[in-house]
Amino acid sequence: MDAEQTNLLQGTLDLVILKALALEEMHGLGISRRIEQITKGTFQVKPGSLFPALHRMEEAGWLSSAWGESENNRRAKYYRLTKTGRRQLGAETKRWSRVSLAIKRALEAS
Repeated sequence: MDAEQTNLLQGTLDLVILKALALEEMHGLGISRRIEQITKGTFQVKPGSLFPALHRMEEAGWLSSAWGESENNRRAKYYRLTKTGRRQLGAETKRWSRVSLAIKRALEAS
């Protein structure tokens, strides 16, 4: 792991997965690449973390999935946000905005 890469804080994985899927459905590798892209390489989500999270989020009703073909003609499971998942993305975004502001304030306190 590169010195600039950071481990995801507990609870942030759901948020970045939901955000990655906000625009379009994607398969697991696409989600992982999108997270790396939107975090400018700070977070790299490995399959051992990503797929259990996707399955858990699907069971929670935040995601739905369907089998399809990837860009290299391989069978892949595509995930998309449900209405419940979009609501969860909004709630998680608000929560993390409050948390990050509180941390910023704490770090700036003298």
